[in-house]
Amino acid sequence: MVGSSHEALHRIFQKDPALLTRALQRVLHVPFPEPHEIAALNVDLTEIEPVERRVDTLLRAETDEGTYLLVVESQGKVDDRKRGSWPYYLSYLYEKYRCEPVLIVITQSSATAKWASRPIRLGFRDWHSLTVRPLVLGPDNVPVITSERQAERDVPLAVLSAMTHGRGPQAPAILESLASALRTIDPDSAAVFVQFVDSCLADPQAKQMWRDLMTAIQYFWRHPLAEQVREEGRAQATAEMTLRILEWRGVLVPEAVRERVSACTDLDQLEVWAQRAVHATDAAELFVEQ
Repeated sequence: MVGSSHEALHRIFQKDPALLTRALQRVLHVPFPEPHEIAALNVDLTEIEPVERRVDTLLRAETDEGTYLLVVESQGKVDDRKRGSWPYYLSYLYEKYRCEPVLIVITQSSATAKWASRPIRLGFRDWHSLTVRPLVLGPDNVPVITSERQAERDVPLAVLSAMTHGRGPQAPAILESLASALRTIDPDSAAVFVQFVDSCLADPQAKQMWRDLMTAIQYFWRHPLAEQVREEGRAQATAEMTLRILEWRGVLVPEAVRERVSACTDLDQLEVWAQRAVHATDAAELFVEQ
């Protein structure tokens, strides 16, 4: 199960590898040759020495112009250590597979996209021994798909649109069009795409809207993520009940206590605190082990 936006942002290309070349051609206008075949490869780049390095997603594309390795990195924030790791990945892959590697970075952040798009030049000022130029997909160039017809024409691209624009003002229209488009594909693929989007939506209102839409078409509730959501709902309700019990009994609830209870997702722990709230004379007694 995908547990984070980091995983979803690159694993969508494992689900539909051809989406990556379409994005390069249509979004970045890079004349990447049309592949005859794309295959996922082992992402483990670990050497014999005890140094482990892994790319996020690695694909091999066979084209009329040759074989290419598509190295996909999901990037959440600026990280200057990539100045060393990305050139290493490309050099290692070229040495191992003897075909050209292409680095694609995908992000939900405009600032991160701007940073990632800067060339990495190794060497001295007037002579660069190695230059790495990442291709970047992000909110500034991935299309905003708000039309059902557009979404139905290319569902994976619509999913990518939802994942990269899910925190913007057009999120409701994007999510509604995608929800309708998901009805046109097979349920198993739809369930995977649902999880990708759910993992990437950072805005609470957008996430709740997405879950409401998915409840209506029942894809979401057939997925293992549904049980996690139900568990989260029970935990939230128990946390709210615990705080209300204290307030009903006239016990002052400091902000630190409120935050700790509200942030807890352990249902068993919350139930213990709820029982203590019935008798506590001080909110801090919730956390005292008996």
